[in-house]
Amino acid sequence: MRNVLVRYRIRDDVISAHETLIQAVFDELRRTMPAGLRYHVHTLVDGTSYVHQAEIDTVDASNPLAAMESFKRFQQGLRERCVEAPVAVDLHPVDGYEPPSQR
Repeated sequence: MRNVLVRYRIRDDVISAHETLIQAVFDELRRTMPAGLRYHVHTLVDGTSYVHQAEIDTVDASNPLAAMESFKRFQQGLRERCVEAPVAVDLHPVDGYEPPSQR
């Protein structure tokens, strides 16, 4: 399993368009439901910094996001939308907690 965290900051004038691109990725994820992927996007308190976290646990270690058209569109022009370029890091778990399912 691979855990990846990506952080960057975008320009104020592109927030709406940027979030539309992010929402398109989630719309496609919900429609296609790729196996082996957990994906979350957060904004920081400044409203222009974003953090993406992907947990990839596929049989062939491929990232399902890479094959998605909406994610390809999101990546196009990302650096031009940024004030601070994306920085990706691999996370290595130490420990964690998840409560039992409430279902």
